[in-house]
Parts: sequence; C-alpha cells; structure tokens
Amino acid sequence: MAELSDIVNETVRGEIEEFLEDPAEIERSINLFAAASPEMQEIAEAVIIGEHEDAGSLTEQALENGVSALEIMDDGLIAGMSIVGIKFRENFIYVPEVLVCARAMKAGMAHVEPILSASGAMKMGTVVMGTVKGDLHDIGKNLCIMMLRGAGFTVVDLGVDTAPEDFVSAVKENEALVMGMSALLTTTMPNMGRTIEAFTDAGLRSEVGIMVGGAPVTEEFAKTIGADAYGKDAMACVDTAKSLATAQRSESAT
Repeated sequence: MAELSDIVNETVRGEIEEFLEDPAEIERSINLFAAASPEMQEIAEAVIIGEHEDAGSLTEQALENGVSALEIMDDGLIAGMSIVGIKFRENFIYVPEVLVCARAMKAGMAHVEPILSASGAMKMGTVVMGTVKGDLHDIGKNLCIMMLRGAGFTVVDLGVDTAPEDFVSAVKENEALVMGMSALLTTTMPNMGRTIEAFTDAGLRSEVGIMVGGAPVTEEFAKTIGADAYGKDAMACVDTAKSLATAQRSESAT
C-alpha cells in the first residue's frame, strides 16, 4: 500500500495530511496521488490552490509532452478538485475559495475537453441535476456538475427550487440514465421523497438511477425515501453516477 511519503508534491502531501480525516478518503487520496506522475501532481496543486493560469499552462505543457488528455483530467484536474470538494464539505473552505479552484479546473479542462470529445471519451451518458423544491442553495450541486462534466457526463442543470414534475420532464426529454437531487435545508429534504414518488407515478422509476446529496442528507435518509444511492461529496457523486449509469445500461440491455 502506498504511503503519504510516496507523494512527491509537497503541497498535495500537506493538503492530505492537514485536511483529510476519514481513513478511507485518506487511503484513496494517497493511492491516487502516489500513482500519479509529478507532472499530474503539479496540475492538481494548481487546482487546489486556485491558480488558474498555472492550471491552464501546465495542462497545455503536459499535452505537448505527450500525456493523454484522459490522464490529465483524471490524475490532475479531477484529483485536485476532489481535495477541494472534501475541504468544502468539511467547512475548511467556503464558496469564494471553491469558485477560485473551480476556475482553475476549468482553465485546464478548456485544453482537454476538445480532445476528449473528439475521441468519444466524453460519452458517459446524461445526468439530470437540480436542487429540490423550496431550496435555493446550489454551490454543492454546481461543484458536482463540474466534476460530472469533467468525468465525461452530459449534465442537464435544472438549477434551484426544482419541482418534482420538472425532474420527471427533464429525465424523459433527455433520456437521462441518472438523476441527482441536492438539498441544504432539512425542511426541503422531504421534497426528495416526493420527487421519487413522482417518478413512480409517471411509471419511470425503473428507467433512471436516482442519487441524493447535500449537507443534511445521510445514507440512511436516502434509503428511507427510496433513492438508489447517496453521495457525500462531489467525488462520490461522480463515482455514484458512473455506477448507476452502468447499472441502467445493463438493465436496459436485458
């Protein structure tokens, strides 16, 4: 198993040591960065500290050096943003800092997205995302959307205060494999259950994988309302969406 000392980039190593507390997340991050090249770790550092010019130029240089766009996206840009997502979830940083880091990731993605799109690597499927009815908070949702797009998903963003019928219509119109709902207020959490009921009433419940997330949401609550999965942060959202999309493809093929 990889050790923290195997990560050559001092900033990345320090971020993991200082801000990550969950043993599983620490292990995952150490293994990810220890296996990444110093070049990818440097791109991740630029994202973590919000240096958009560095993120763009380092990505461009890596491409010129023959590094694949997929490796840059996974081991550099998304890996860096995963640390940002954890720090945001645990209240070590706040919305302004997240937006700065998001700008850095976008600067790198501007170079790799055209390559990935042309190669067909950006065809993971469609995900519909929205904040539930009565809730106007969207920074967590927007972070998830950016990570999903970076991972190759087409994302339909319904914004905030989204009614159950709007989720249903969007999934039908876009033939989405996955639908994600977020809530920051405990008072709006019941609307997640009502939205799932709307899919059942429309006869579409088996047609889409439904994931939920947000600060007050728990895995237990997700199970109670009949969601297929719970994602505690943006990185988990991407992993969950991949699993749900794969399951939906398999089910439709049978």
